[in-house]
Amino acid sequence: MNSHQLFGFTTFAYLLASVFYVAIFIFRAQKIGVVASLVTAVGLLVHTAATALRWIESYQMGYGHAPLSNMYESLVFFAWCIAAFYLWIEWKFKNRIIGAFAMPFAFASMAYASFASEISAEIKPLIPALQSNWLIAHVVTCFIGYAAFAVACGIGIMYLVKDSSENAKKAGRKGEGGLLCTLPDLKVIDDIIYKSVAFGFVWLSVGIITGAIWANEAWGTYWSWDPKETWSLITWFIYAAALHARFVRGWSGRRIAWIAIVGFLCVLFTYYGVNFLLSGLHSYGSA
Repeated sequence: MNSHQLFGFTTFAYLLASVFYVAIFIFRAQKIGVVASLVTAVGLLVHTAATALRWIESYQMGYGHAPLSNMYESLVFFAWCIAAFYLWIEWKFKNRIIGAFAMPFAFASMAYASFASEISAEIKPLIPALQSNWLIAHVVTCFIGYAAFAVACGIGIMYLVKDSSENAKKAGRKGEGGLLCTLPDLKVIDDIIYKSVAFGFVWLSVGIITGAIWANEAWGTYWSWDPKETWSLITWFIYAAALHARFVRGWSGRRIAWIAIVGFLCVLFTYYGVNFLLSGLHSYGSA
């Protein structure tokens, strides 16, 4: 069995976990909650093993580098970070319904990595610009932040759905909100969004710093206004503004939920859109 097969099993596990979590939400099937968590945990363990095996395979092929160097490997690692961060959120807040809004992101990332025709799963040697010890530090820190933002986006959607239900009930519309009563209290959802954004912001900041150090080592300059660097900074400012508004102006609720969603759209463009739509020093990321 090779790493590609294990990644295929992981994709199926995340799909199954997503289905279970959605079933908990729609059918209020709390009894399958433990099964959903178990499937997610098993998928994460297999995912970890597959990543380690791919690393070993690269050494066997004579390349010997961490599996973080191209679009396929980064998507796979992105999914790993989302699943790991979600399990931590589930453990901390003791609520499995969140999985219905978070785990689909992990499945989507794995599925896209596996089935997108423009993405190659082949292990290739590193190009000179990637042959640095800063590769792991930069990619790991960035994607931990991205994963936190993905979960915050999902929970932001949850908040907007729950809030719309609450407003409908206040307006006296009958039949509204029966299913959505299973969602956590709005204050709890808001707190999770804020903590996820704050957590992701710290890691994104470290990722930008390590990227700047790496850029100086590879290209002789800390910052060159490359499209990916520019969009990383735009994304950073969006989340910085959200946290500033939270601390200084007391923003919460729908405002923070919307920022979490818009911010993640910027993350997706920074991560994916720049590689395929804009040319620059980071264009190798699509290879």
